[in-house]
Amino acid sequence: MTYRRTIQAALALILAAGAAGAADLPAPLTDADYLPVSRVEADLGRWLFYDPILSGNRNISCATCHHPRFATGDGVSLSLGEGGIGLGPDRRPDPLNPPEQRIPRNAPALFNMGAREMRALFHDGRIERDPSRKAGFRTPLEEDMEDGFSGILSAQTMFPVLSQDEMAGHYSENDISTAVRRGRITGPGGAWDLIAARVAAIPGYADAFAAAYPDTAERGIAFTDISNAVAAFMALEWRSDQSPFDAHLRGQAALTGAAADGMALFYGAAGCSACHSGPLQTDHGFHAMGQPQIGPGKAARFERHARDEGRMRVTGRAEDRFAFRTPSLRNVMQTGPWGHAGAYADLRVFLAAHQRPGHALASYDRALAVLPDLAGAQDWRVLDDAAETAAITAAAAPDGPELSGPQIDMLLAFLAMLSDPVALSGRLGIPDAVPSELPIDR
Repeated sequence: MTYRRTIQAALALILAAGAAGAADLPAPLTDADYLPVSRVEADLGRWLFYDPILSGNRNISCATCHHPRFATGDGVSLSLGEGGIGLGPDRRPDPLNPPEQRIPRNAPALFNMGAREMRALFHDGRIERDPSRKAGFRTPLEEDMEDGFSGILSAQTMFPVLSQDEMAGHYSENDISTAVRRGRITGPGGAWDLIAARVAAIPGYADAFAAAYPDTAERGIAFTDISNAVAAFMALEWRSDQSPFDAHLRGQAALTGAAADGMALFYGAAGCSACHSGPLQTDHGFHAMGQPQIGPGKAARFERHARDEGRMRVTGRAEDRFAFRTPSLRNVMQTGPWGHAGAYADLRVFLAAHQRPGHALASYDRALAVLPDLAGAQDWRVLDDAAETAAITAAAAPDGPELSGPQIDMLLAFLAMLSDPVALSGRLGIPDAVPSELPIDR
């Protein structure tokens, strides 16, 4: 009897796994899948993440656009960075110093950024691992990149603090934005050096850095120390491997009902796992999915177009035009609006459009965008231009199978099983105060 029950239980597990395409299900995540994190570093990084001291005008922190209240995003399609007041969808232009433009791309979620398999960051992958480089990764600074960054997650922090629209501030408003405009990024008197000097001048930080990195007591605090600490915090705070799907993979609690049916679709007929593969549901690749382009686009200040050509801006290859990195789907139910420009505030509508990239633009409803008022913004320039929209559609991947309403319901039920309450709450939380004594976004 015991043997029969054992066989029956094993068969039940096999059938459950088989219904979801067992051959395609990833192995469960373990500690070995994540980079080790020092708690002392993470505690220091927590302060820095929430401290506006890193911004040119001391008014924006990393958390302004990546807040736990909005699942490490900010709840809008395109953020208002420098020149904005408030948080999330309530953020609005400062009437005395409004933003020059919206930030061109949707603020990406920060879950599992410390996973070893992460090999490219940002929607276009402009920071990516490259063993042929001295530092082991490639960035737009190329050979001007300073030594000392612990990895791509640490290097990622250099971009927002250098962007005039995100954290640096408008030209001539402060010493950081002025240094950036003059092309002084690295070395003495560069933007990074100025930020590090600000932090080092605060006694609470000097002590904390000495505890996390003892050699800073002699050599001083470098920007790479700041970025390494912030990276450690993000890796610890938003590690996400405690969802119901993780429990299923570990054999602790099988998915059932609509969630199991959705998993079968995801790893089967719907074809989602062709790109959203592996334990983080991403192939780390780049694909053109016919996404609506809203907002100012990704362009240099001297350029006058509003398009975002995605990966092609990094590689220069025509075949990468309008391709963007496959995002991880961990906590995806909470990380909207969705898409590289955040064009969809409704995940159901996004899923239907995402299945059929060649038809996405034709069916797009502009009311799905979440765009706080910004005087002078020309958010629909690309969508109002037939030639621009035709180019996006022409580059799009082939349509997948058209999903019925009940099938989308099943997929949504499965995606809900990727929500991790531990990661969504955060392990360390928002600090009560930061050493600079500047106000914290809550």
